[in-house]
Amino acid sequence: MKYAKILFFILAGFGLCGICFSQSSSIKNDSVYSYRSPSSGGIGKVYQGREIAGVMDFRGKDWLERQSRPQEENTVLAIENLPVSSESVVADIGAGSGYYTFRIAPKVPDGKVYAVEIQDDAIRYLQDRATDLGYKNVTTVKGSAQTPNLPSNSIDLVIMVDVYHELEYPVEMLAAIKKSLKPGGKLLLIEYRGEDPKVQIRALHKMTVGQIESELSANGFKLSQNGQFMNIQHFLVFEIKD
Repeated sequence: MKYAKILFFILAGFGLCGICFSQSSSIKNDSVYSYRSPSSGGIGKVYQGREIAGVMDFRGKDWLERQSRPQEENTVLAIENLPVSSESVVADIGAGSGYYTFRIAPKVPDGKVYAVEIQDDAIRYLQDRATDLGYKNVTTVKGSAQTPNLPSNSIDLVIMVDVYHELEYPVEMLAAIKKSLKPGGKLLLIEYRGEDPKVQIRALHKMTVGQIESELSANGFKLSQNGQFMNIQHFLVFEIKD
């Protein structure tokens, strides 16, 4: 257990959370973003005063499936508290190894889970895993840095687990997510607590509620639930503003 915790903090510090939304595009939108020399673990691109974190690639998938994760992150409680019904359509953006995808799928037997990823290795892995587990309601989607490529007006819940802080284009991605949501659809962000110095994750891989709410509000979302039942992460549910 001690080794698992040390590995957890080291790897998380190097950006293995939200593992497959890497910074691959060089297009700049200077009206909403600014740029500076990258700090350790960052890409030098800034949104609302926050430097966007860099990510590593799909080689970290085994860490996402570590046995200690439920205890460290309260993943069982997170999944129990998802605002879904048996018929919900869910999109897991930055699905990684499918840790959440394949735990959500049984909760929506009459619905669907889109596992959205940007790397081909991850897409292949998720497809094979869905087949092995027999989940016919899981569909993989190849996303990009600016859009998850989801159908318009089709999603009940979008979930991003330790992914949002690594999005290279948060403004563009949030606009695309808004288009994908059904009326009354929700967006759930799970992020490490930036307010808590005891959460031993590098600063760029943590976010405060205030920062998250500021960024989401600027892009047409309002906070509807602040779940405070997880050990080291925020559980923040957003809806589209009226």
